[in-house]
Amino acid sequence: MSHGAEVGLVLLAAVVSANLPFLTERLFLVGPRRAPKAFGWRLLELLLLALLTLGLGRLLEARIGQIYPQGWEFYAALGCLFLTLAFPGFVWRYLRRHHHG
Repeated sequence: MSHGAEVGLVLLAAVVSANLPFLTERLFLVGPRRAPKAFGWRLLELLLLALLTLGLGRLLEARIGQIYPQGWEFYAALGCLFLTLAFPGFVWRYLRRHHHG
C-alpha cells in the first residue's frame, strides 16, 4: 500500500469513526440499544473511536518506518480535528429539524 493510500485510509477511518456515535443508538456500536442514548455515552464513544483511529495511524506509521514521537500539541490538534470531523453527525443528530409526517 502506498503512503498516500495509507494516509487516505486513516482520514477515511477518522471521518467514519467520528460520526458513528451520532448515527446509532447502540452502545459502542454492538451493545444494547438505548433510546435515546445519552450525550455522555456519545462522547465516551467518540473518545474511544478517536483512540482507535490514532492506533490505526500509529500502526500504519510503524509499517512505513520509525514512529515519530509526538508532543502534547499533536494530541490537542488531533482532538480538535476529530471534533471537527464529528460535526456532521452532531448536526444530523441534534440540530436538524425532525419532520414527523
